[in-house]
Amino acid sequence: MSAEKNKALVRHFLEAHAKGDLDTLEEMLAPDFVDHNLLPGQRPGREGYLRAHTEYHAAYSHTRYVIEKQLAEGEEVVTTFAASAIHDRGEWMGLVPTGKEFNALLVLIHRIVGGKIAEEWSQGSGLAEHTQQRLEQEMRERERIEQELQVARSIQHASLPEEVPELEGWQITPFYRPAREVGGDFYDFHHLSEGRLGMVVGDATGKGVPAALVMSTTLGMLQLAARALDSPSPGEVLAQVNETLVARIPQNMFVTCFYAILDPESGTLRYANAGHDAPYMRRSNDDAEELRARGMPLGLMPGMSYEEQGSSLSEGEGVLFYSDGLVEAHDPEGQMFSFPRLRALVSELGVEERALVDFLMEELERFTGEGWEQEDDITLLTLKRSASLS
Repeated sequence: MSAEKNKALVRHFLEAHAKGDLDTLEEMLAPDFVDHNLLPGQRPGREGYLRAHTEYHAAYSHTRYVIEKQLAEGEEVVTTFAASAIHDRGEWMGLVPTGKEFNALLVLIHRIVGGKIAEEWSQGSGLAEHTQQRLEQEMRERERIEQELQVARSIQHASLPEEVPELEGWQITPFYRPAREVGGDFYDFHHLSEGRLGMVVGDATGKGVPAALVMSTTLGMLQLAARALDSPSPGEVLAQVNETLVARIPQNMFVTCFYAILDPESGTLRYANAGHDAPYMRRSNDDAEELRARGMPLGLMPGMSYEEQGSSLSEGEGVLFYSDGLVEAHDPEGQMFSFPRLRALVSELGVEERALVDFLMEELERFTGEGWEQEDDITLLTLKRSASLS
């Protein structure tokens, strides 16, 4: 099955899960289904999974899943989604009903074989832990929230680069706007040997303080790995950071990241991608092409490798690196800004210094209309070769 069909199958599976549609779940699970994250007291295998599902719906009502992001590679589909439910029907795992709503951000990894769900890994905490965490959070003093925000703002401000590198014959223009006081998007530059420049754009799952802290941690790890390795291989840097990050961030979070290394003298660009949106390169013939390379997000699984690709920029050509806060913005009717729209705009205008960033934000404002509340962090980074080097 194609990646898109696998993602659609998982969406259908999660819809049935939220609705409590046991018949559909039973039909979609493979006979030898394996659940790699058993709850306390849950029996392994297909029947244990279905029984645990039945017990959950006997305790919770108004279950709702909102999918935020899906990534697919080979047989595996990674789904990040917001889950909510009300614990009002009965006891569950020793917890008495509270009548309160439960909210959590969860990550599920499914392996699809022959059109069936063969395996499931959960990268989020269990429902009981989330419910207990919610109750504990409600007992905390409200004034601590602002204190945490202040700390996170300071950390994030110190993490992002203070200056933009100046390279003869090149224009580099960053733009960053978080959706909240702090956010999970990031960008950075790494000065490497032989005049090479590392450029990174990434996005930590979620928003607010947790995303900002994971973002800061990832930025530091990327800096350390780039300096220690001083390698022309961006895939090697991502692989090392992934190994370190897996054990150091919450299990319900991961980081997408695109890392490119520019040789400003030759104009070559080597790049690797950890599940991030593919940048657009605008050629001299006005075509906008994607810079594609395969790789799983950072922090999900150990032992990951990252495909490398390369390209070169001639005079007047450029690249737009970006985060999904732009393409996933919605207009009042619920229509997305979308990847095709962004690609067409890049092809139309090109990658001029400041002009493309300003143009895209103006188009976004026109698209979303007045009173739009920014849904996600927005990061844009343009790179253009402006003149031949002597």
